[in-house]
Amino acid sequence: MGKDVAAREFTGEDRRIYREKVRRCLDAFARMLRDAQFDVERPLTGLEIELNLVDDDFSPAHVNADALASIADPRFQTELGQFNIEINVPPRVLAAGGFAGFEDTIRTSLNTANRSAADAKAQMVMIGILPTLMPEHVTADAISANPRYALLNNQIFAARGEDLHIEIGGKERLSLVADSITPEGACTSVQAHVQVGPEEFASYWNAAQAIAGIQLAVGANSPYLFGKRLWHETRIPLFVQATDPRPVELKAQGMRPRVWFGDSWITSVFDLFEDNVRYFPALLPICEDDDPLAILDEGKTPNLDELTLHNGTIYRWNRPIYAVVDGKPHLRVENRVLPAGPTVVDVLANVAFFFGLTRTLAEAERPIWTQMSFSAAKENFEIAARDGIGAMAYWPGVGRVRATELVLRLLLPMAHEGLERWGVDADERERLLGIIEQRCVTGQTGATWQTAVVDEIEQHSGADRSSALSEMLRRYCAQMHTNEPVHTWPLT
Repeated sequence: MGKDVAAREFTGEDRRIYREKVRRCLDAFARMLRDAQFDVERPLTGLEIELNLVDDDFSPAHVNADALASIADPRFQTELGQFNIEINVPPRVLAAGGFAGFEDTIRTSLNTANRSAADAKAQMVMIGILPTLMPEHVTADAISANPRYALLNNQIFAARGEDLHIEIGGKERLSLVADSITPEGACTSVQAHVQVGPEEFASYWNAAQAIAGIQLAVGANSPYLFGKRLWHETRIPLFVQATDPRPVELKAQGMRPRVWFGDSWITSVFDLFEDNVRYFPALLPICEDDDPLAILDEGKTPNLDELTLHNGTIYRWNRPIYAVVDGKPHLRVENRVLPAGPTVVDVLANVAFFFGLTRTLAEAERPIWTQMSFSAAKENFEIAARDGIGAMAYWPGVGRVRATELVLRLLLPMAHEGLERWGVDADERERLLGIIEQRCVTGQTGATWQTAVVDEIEQHSGADRSSALSEMLRRYCAQMHTNEPVHTWPLT
């Protein structure tokens, strides 16, 4: 939910008017999909990277307001927790050095920002979940000052009528009651955007859903939460539970969560926005004064503010994005599956795998989603979040196989082909997809490196879990700054 909103109370009349306005936006969107000219001539890709702030002891630093003031760069923005910030990377085409441009931009921006953050006595860490984060760091007082977060928190708890219960089982078990959505701030991710036309959107979204589990398997980087070793990608169950407005009774009735994988393949981007309106009550029923249908009648492009705000409070792992730039509408698939880190080059390897593989699958003569049930894709996603690089995955024509074998035998060649279609240079393809290949060969991801190092510290130095996590994070940060891919990191 990127839009700033002011603190306020909502009435039943606000919700009625908002529902009508969202439906009017949906009617306008349907008309636009039929008649409007969407921007598809020069498709762009983009990235957002969420970051953690830590102090000299590698504990969470609740200083994002001070850090952002020191950084003074509009590309860096606030996030939910006071220990979070986000960088929005300017979009670019992938052809002719696009990934090298991304890498230069991100590294330069992060290095400059990290030096500035030191004025706030903080440094930045790219990691899926900050391993030194503890329950006392995620109280309601730790929500960022931006009013939209407090408003969202209040609306979720008003809908629930009770505190959140977070329970995750893995190698160890976590059970926690929370009185705010601040634990969601523990989830720091990379969001990759790919611009597509209306006719292509369903194919790209379906392809992204089909590979979501494989992305998690090779990119996992979130094994610890509140001192407990849980899933390889603990962000997944945590995000679902920490933003859940459903009390137990509505869960039992099958009401959908706000963080949602989905329940079927689609035939149009309209399906997703229509489902948003049909299934999800508004959390932030804020209306603008314009009439989207009247704007269309005038030959102009409506922003569809209510529809996009509502969409921003439904956290699909692959989310549809509608936006207007310079008066022209465009659509994007926003891939929200990946954790942050471990390094910039690891992030780019992850997104190169995504961009390449989705293009090949989206343009295939026989689409993967005609050969694979949606439930199989969802099961892959859940198993990979739990088991990471060791996950077993189902794939049509192959059956159930280890994810690493699937990537090495079948999916990496597809990713190479897709990146070639995007116009990515051979050297860039080989470098970035070679990182994915070597993770599969070595079995070392950010998640496995973290757990192996913590085990080594605990066994050889007798350190307790808290001390071991702090020491592991110190080593992690040192390796992060080298920009050497995680599969090369030493364990001692």
